[in-house]
Parts: sequence; structure tokens; C-alpha cells
Amino acid sequence: MPEGVSGHLFVLSAPSGVGKSTMVRALLARDSRLRFSVSCTTRAPRPGETDGVDYHFLTRDTFEEGIRGGRFLEWAHVYGHYYGTDRRHVEAWLADGFDVLLEIDVQGARKVRASGLAATTIFILPPTLSALEERLRRRRTETEDVIRRRLDAAEAEIREAPWYDYLVVNDVLEEAVTDVSAIIRACRCERTRAHRALTPFLPLL
Repeated sequence: MPEGVSGHLFVLSAPSGVGKSTMVRALLARDSRLRFSVSCTTRAPRPGETDGVDYHFLTRDTFEEGIRGGRFLEWAHVYGHYYGTDRRHVEAWLADGFDVLLEIDVQGARKVRASGLAATTIFILPPTLSALEERLRRRRTETEDVIRRRLDAAEAEIREAPWYDYLVVNDVLEEAVTDVSAIIRACRCERTRAHRALTPFLPLL
């Protein structure tokens, strides 16, 4: 990262079951300049989840205190629980020149865009709704009622996809990860070129 160039924010959204968490892990393994902001939530940990790795698990009182105190860059109330992004980590990484990846829903993405922070938004689509339903059922972790609610929510979220900067279909995981990596690299090249082109003219700016 050239001196004086701050990092950039990338927002990744997708319906539940599309595989965005798996994609995030693959992106981080590929890219040492990318930082992932672990979301805060009031929901209980699922089997195998670790506090501070998968989520920062907070009590409802702590989360609501954070809302009042401006702790969160964005937050939303989803499926009866709060989810949010701690702004302190994000702003510190950006100031240090790292690019930051947020894995958040459509509500959160709109709030990030409204916050004034420059962000590139990426929406991950399933190949088809029937493929998404198959993935949700294959997990065998949720009731029929929850699956139906998630599918209804997926349809609503997909209707919001056109306002995102980029759309990527996760049919073959490796190909989808490569597509998102290419978007990140292209944004870096654009910012780097602009910085270098302006360097001789900085005294005039």
C-alpha cells in the first residue's frame, strides 16, 4: 500500500445458505492485506462457534448500550437478535492502510453506504432459489419453519441486489472466490494509480 493511501471497505452480502462465510475464510487465506471485521451479535453461539472468531457474542443490554453510545458502524435486528459492526476496529484498520471486509446483510449495507464511508458493495447470489433451498436443508440445523422464513428473506434480499456495485454467483466456490478477489484487486489498482498520478501535484491540492 503506497504511503498515505488509506484502506478501503468491502461489503459482502448474501442470503443465508449461499456460502458467504466459507467465501470469507477463503478470501482471508488468499490475501494478507485484507482484514475481516467480526460482527457482534446477541444470539447464542452455535455448536463449534468461538467468541471473537465467528462473532463477538454480547448480551442484549451490552449491545443496546453500544447502540446508544455510537459503538456500531451499522446494526440491525434480524430473526429476533441484534447484529452489528464495531466501528473502532474498522476505522483503525482503514487508517493503517488495510482493506476491510464486512459480511453483513442488506440492512447493514445500506447503513454503511449512508454513513459516508467509501465502500464497494458485493452481493453473492445462489445459482437458483431451488439450489439455495437444497443447501439450507442439507445443513439439517433448522426447522421447516425457519427454512421457509430464510427462503422468504432470501427472495426479499435478492430484490435488493441490483443496487450493489457487483453481483457474483456462487455456483462453484473457487470460481466465486476468484471473482471477488478480482474485484478487490481492481479496486486497489484504481486507488494506487490515482495516488501515484496525483503525487507530483500534491503541493497544488
